[in-house]
Amino acid sequence: MSLLADVYLALAGVVERLDEHDGWSATGCSGWAVRDLVHHMADDAVRGLVAVHVPGSGEPDRDAVSYWRDWGSDAEKDDAMRRATRAEASLRGWTQLRERHLEAAAATVRAYDSLAPDAVLTTQGHTLTAADLASTLAVEATLHHADLVLHLEAAPPTGAGLAEVRRVVESLLGRELAGWTDERVALVGTGRAAPTDAERSDLTGARVPVFT
Repeated sequence: MSLLADVYLALAGVVERLDEHDGWSATGCSGWAVRDLVHHMADDAVRGLVAVHVPGSGEPDRDAVSYWRDWGSDAEKDDAMRRATRAEASLRGWTQLRERHLEAAAATVRAYDSLAPDAVLTTQGHTLTAADLASTLAVEATLHHADLVLHLEAAPPTGAGLAEVRRVVESLLGRELAGWTDERVALVGTGRAAPTDAERSDLTGARVPVFT
């Protein structure tokens, strides 16, 4: 739970300093400006908050790693989501988008801080422990933090967040990427950066990106 707080609070620290001009800057997400990505990140925080109030029954069917195996498997659904996000973000002014994200992130951090790590929650048709769901939220927020600041002069993602992304990426790859920084594992492993020749050699036989 402390990881989620660390990642969300760092991201909020960046978002709260952005202005209307920044809202139209490009991001690492193709076709999305900062305002679109901030809207998407607010939606993800709200999803995490809703999950707190949707307890699951029985044993979880996903964990912090296996949750990502299905990610990006439905290209048509993903394209529809991207279009909807762009359209919905266009209906709000920048101040409203920013404040919605900050409020949702703060509420989600408070909610997870009060949960037992082994509580079983439901989201997106799957059940995970609260700790594993918090990890997935932190991983997505860390990657989108990197996307958000790509063309801005702003603080990068937290070290703890990048380390968690690395743990997930290497688990999905089934190998350790010795000599790589956490940032390179995160960016290359999720398709946000092209591998160098040396890195490509380390990835021989692996499917990359492991998710996007």
